Amino acid sequence: MIDFDPLYSTSKIEAIERFIDKHYVLGSPVSCRLLQRGLNDVYLVSLTSSERYVFRLSHHRARGPANVKSETAFLTHLSELGVPVAAPIPTRDGTLFLQGQAPEGARDAALFQAIDGRAPLATDLGDAWANGKTLALLHNAAGTFRPDEALYQLDLEHLLHRPLARIRDCGLVEEASVLSELRQIAERTETAIKVFGNLTWTYCHGDCHGFNSRINEAGEAVFFDFDDGGPGYLAYDLAVFLWAQVSFGRASTAAWAAFVDGYRSVRPITPDDFEAAFRFVIVRHFWLMGEYASRAREWGSNSVGWITEGVTFLRTWETERLLGRLF
Repeated sequence: MIDFDPLYSTSKIEAIERFIDKHYVLGSPVSCRLLQRGLNDVYLVSLTSSERYVFRLSHHRARGPANVKSETAFLTHLSELGVPVAAPIPTRDGTLFLQGQAPEGARDAALFQAIDGRAPLATDLGDAWANGKTLALLHNAAGTFRPDEALYQLDLEHLLHRPLARIRDCGLVEEASVLSELRQIAERTETAIKVFGNLTWTYCHGDCHGFNSRINEAGEAVFFDFDDGGPGYLAYDLAVFLWAQVSFGRASTAAWAAFVDGYRSVRPITPDDFEAAFRFVIVRHFWLMGEYASRAREWGSNSVGWITEGVTFLRTWETERLLGRLF
């Protein structure tokens, strides 16, 4: 009998090591270290031969199951075309992901190549340029990928409307005026985006904020963490990087300009996609607020209370940056 039904459990390191040894052929027993717990559980996997991998247990999320089948297929496609990414490692059975049982239910698991190199620097324009270039290479390669198994589309329903509903339903935003303003901003943003008649649809990384990469010795940005990817608006994939430069008190546009230059060194950006990216900054912030709102029962209200202040950024970006932006 379980008195306290777990919402989210953390596995013992020894159990993770046994699971990897059982399902993967790596040549020698593994040693694991927990790197991150939260959005997913991520482990560094080391072998005596100095080989390193990254093991990820996907989290149960409000959106539904992990998009791991499409994610690993896309990563394999990118790797085969020479795009610098952390490729998935096949299991003993040749599959690219599998499931393990946790107290709260089944969780998807995948093993990836570990990436050599350093973390990008927020103020390094060369790192921003490299991130833009790799995203462009990714979008070029996406043109020949068929995401038949994708569970989610990065459309306005997924990125804007459902997150707004989670904010409304989480109970942390009590002021009716704030909820009303959020709804109005969302409506205006959707209307503005729909004015663009020819936005590019592609397979997106989904979380290209500049730090889901490592800079290798060649100066390339090697991408990882495609957990939020899927078919969606190219403008949104661009906007995530811009959002990271201007949200939460940051106000850097130099890195955004370098990122765009890096992207354009590989492929052009249509005028509609470029202009829509500024609107999608708002969409990205809604998505993040909704993601945190959906975790209130797990992380606690203190950890997600910042979403009540999210309207300030949205209001400022809409009224001050979109009406007369200086980019």
